[in-house]
Amino acid sequence: MFDLKTIKTGALIGAIAAGCWIQAGTADAQESRTLTVAGGCFWCVEADFEKVQGVGDVVSGYTGGEIANPTYQQVAGGRTDHYEAVEIPYDPDEVSYGQLLDLFLRSVDPLDAGGQFCDRGDQYRTAIFVESPEQRRAAEEAIAEAELGQQIVTPILEAGPFYEAEDYHQDYYKSDERIAFSTVGLGVPKSVAYERYRDRCGRDARIERIWGSDAPFLPSS
Repeated sequence: MFDLKTIKTGALIGAIAAGCWIQAGTADAQESRTLTVAGGCFWCVEADFEKVQGVGDVVSGYTGGEIANPTYQQVAGGRTDHYEAVEIPYDPDEVSYGQLLDLFLRSVDPLDAGGQFCDRGDQYRTAIFVESPEQRRAAEEAIAEAELGQQIVTPILEAGPFYEAEDYHQDYYKSDERIAFSTVGLGVPKSVAYERYRDRCGRDARIERIWGSDAPFLPSS
């Protein structure tokens, strides 16, 4: 099980940790940077990456479509071209862009072009959004290194406007606020509803089948 703000130990994470560096003799830390990805339900991606040392407050939102300021109802209903996505702010003195990409690819099903797990539709597809040629090269390298013996369908797309999701969706996985009705229970805290949803959607079970011990965010890790 992950401790808060701790990256999974093991062969993959050991290799990642070995690549971390902090510039000697530099007094000022580098400015925070951002990785934008889509990995299915944004609650789950937010919950996963807020466990990673060097990552700040992950923001759930929508990107990749033409409509400005879309609502959750529009996106979830498939009425826009947006993805459910997250912005992951990180300190490059603690974790690199490439390391985060490695973690991302191993926390989703990059073989599925029709959605993720029980969530079907274009809004739940995976994607990596890049802002520069350097980020594109890093994403291409991460995909090339994620060897599964099958075609990885996660696209690398040019970043566009990112619209923050409604407050209701932010930090959903750890909220004690109770919801009157949900598909996983009545009057339960959001945190409980989230755990039940994630389990019933089969996210972790599928990731374990694909990635095995390389999966960084499994409950047993």
